Amino acid sequence: MVFNASIRYVADKLFVDAVDVSAIVRETGTPTYVYSLGRARDNIRRLQSAFARLEARIHFSVKSNGSLALLRALKDEGVGFDCVSAGEIRLALEAGATGDDIVFAGVGKTRDEIAYAVTQGIGWFNVENALELRYIDEAAADAGLDAISVALRLNPQIEAKTHPHLATGHGAAKFGLTADVIGELLANQAAYPRLDFAGIHMHIGSQLGDSAATLAAVDSLLALIRPWRHITTINIGGGLPVAYRWDETLPALEDLVDALAPRLCGYGVLFEPGRAIVADAGILVAEILYVKRQAGQVFYIVDASMAELLRPALYDAYHEVAPLQTTDGEMTTAQVVGPVCETADVLARDRRLPMLQEGDKLALLTAGAYGMAMASNYNARPRPAEVVVDGGAWRVSRRRETLEDLIQYET
Repeated sequence: MVFNASIRYVADKLFVDAVDVSAIVRETGTPTYVYSLGRARDNIRRLQSAFARLEARIHFSVKSNGSLALLRALKDEGVGFDCVSAGEIRLALEAGATGDDIVFAGVGKTRDEIAYAVTQGIGWFNVENALELRYIDEAAADAGLDAISVALRLNPQIEAKTHPHLATGHGAAKFGLTADVIGELLANQAAYPRLDFAGIHMHIGSQLGDSAATLAAVDSLLALIRPWRHITTINIGGGLPVAYRWDETLPALEDLVDALAPRLCGYGVLFEPGRAIVADAGILVAEILYVKRQAGQVFYIVDASMAELLRPALYDAYHEVAPLQTTDGEMTTAQVVGPVCETADVLARDRRLPMLQEGDKLALLTAGAYGMAMASNYNARPRPAEVVVDGGAWRVSRRRETLEDLIQYET
């Protein structure tokens, strides 16, 4: 079975590119995240090709996966970075980015973060609060700089068809600025002499399978900036969907580009995907600790949990489950659950899986986005190792945390 060009079964064993996953976890233990750099590169090249008509500059959304090994590989592909904290800016710089490669977004930037970003020469600030403009202007004055590029983020008050926790462009969301506020700010640009109001930004949510809401938001944005000819850059955010289920069909990317091209003609275009680049490049490998039969159900209790992969508990998200070794034996309907002391610690419900035993290992697929990035030490669990695979070679890119790591900052 082939899940994608990089993650597939070879002679009944799960491989990432040319590497047997079982061989990795025999050395690293579990739980462990494994990423295919080849798959991430393929995904970014696909997006670069699709959006070439728009001459779009792609900035990878670092919040989806901050692995330095992955960020370095993407930087080598000519990708910039979309950051939502000073910490993410630091990661991008460490990965080899320059300030010009980075867009600084986020609804709640602190003054310290703004000052840090200004001194690092960040290329764009996506602004979501009127007061934020004053803070950026003051930080620029302190640094002796001017012409700091800002893009005002429009909240178009459009409801995207996605999970409620992933929708960011409707009126009740905390994100962005309404059209009337943006109009007032543009009419008062002289109050911020060190800022260059050269762009407009939008992002209405993630997993956007229907492009209608995106196009409606773009139309609202274009109508808003029509009187302001100096706004020459449009940042259309991210939100491209990925397939989490084997039988899921995604809309053709070319159709979205065809619809955007005539609308955005003449503008510089920025684009901020994250999930679409790394989600299907990553898996989370876990070991079955116990097989429990209770109340007519089969539970595979594994050593990964909501602390390692929060998405199922947070979004009721779906991840396919693949044993590292296939079998022709008996199948069963199983619940894949973690050891954390929460009823919500369920990684996969009602899955048809082989009858597995304690010690068997399985992979949760499409876990490269918002997996390790959301991992925590809940229940005082050390965070897992991360591994990158590049063709036939692999290495640990982040070691597993230890019990000593959990107390290193305590006094």
